[in-house]
Order: sequence, then C-alpha cells, then structure tokens
Amino acid sequence: TSGLIKPNIFHEFLQVFLVEKAGRRSLFIAGLAGMLVSAIAMTVGLVLLTTFAWMSYVSMVAIFLFVIFFEVGPGPIPWFIVAELFSQGPRPAAIAIAGFCNWTCNFIIGMCFQYIADLCGSYVFMIFAVLLLGFILFTHFKVPETKGKSFEEISAEFRHKKRSAIKGPKAATELEDLRSSQEV
Repeated sequence: TSGLIKPNIFHEFLQVFLVEKAGRRSLFIAGLAGMLVSAIAMTVGLVLLTTFAWMSYVSMVAIFLFVIFFEVGPGPIPWFIVAELFSQGPRPAAIAIAGFCNWTCNFIIGMCFQYIADLCGSYVFMIFAVLLLGFILFTHFKVPETKGKSFEEISAEFRHKKRSAIKGPKAATELEDLRSSQEV
C-alpha cells in the first residue's frame, strides 16, 4: 500500500455515528433505496448517452452515489444485523454462512457481469434495480430493527410475527388480549 488513507475510511467513521442514531434497518433501507435510484440513473445515463453527451456525467455521478449508498447501508449493516439476530452459540456459524453467501454472490457477479452487460446492453443496471427493489421490500416486511434490543427481544418479535402469520391478524389480537387478562 502507498500509506494513503482509503477514501472509504471516511464513510466508516460516518457509519459509526449513523448506525446508532438512525437504526440498522432504516439505514439499510435508505442505502438500498439510494442504490436503487443510482442504478436507475445509471441506466438512464447509458441509454441516453448517444443522444446527450453530458449523460456520461450523470452516469459517473450515479456510480459514485451507488458506492456511497452501499458504504452507508448494505455494506456494513448486514454484519450488524446478523450478529444481533443470533445468540452467542449459533452466531459464528451464522456469520460464516452470511460471509459465504456474500462472497459467493460477489464472485458470481464479478464473473458474469460482462456477459450480462453484453446481453442486456444499456439496461444492465435494471437487473440490479429490480433486485434492490426486492431487497427493500423484504427488509421492510421481514427484517426487524435490532438497534437497542437484546437477542431475547428480537427473538420474541420473530415469534410474535410467526404466530400472527399463522393465526391471522384477529387471532393474534385475541391472543394478546388473552395474555393481558391473564397477567392482571
């Protein structure tokens, strides 16, 4: 290395403050949403590049924003969430599986991107936009906020959601009413 500080180190410092202020889930969704908008902007820039020469600047700015949003959300946040979703016993295995999935997907994208770009042309980033939209929806509906919660609280939230999904909304409300009346 040349001894220079990496530009991403500034995002790391920013991340430390943001993750405790904004929360993991909301920051993750914000990063995914920013990446989604950036992917769409990259597509627009590539599609209109032959019509407007200045669209190359739009594409470049979109790439930089994509990386910044990744560094704020989807880069570090999954590691926080995985570490907080599992108790001490299964945590190392969960982190190993998450790392394996992460690096496998990176490898596949790295090896296949050129072929996908040749196949899709200027619309190659729309594939990423669709995937990012799916990740946003999944995170919104399935991933709990872990900021300031113990493993037991997070686990209880999953159990509550599972019961609600199995029994339906009315049955879940009735179950809560039953618990409340038993505690009194």
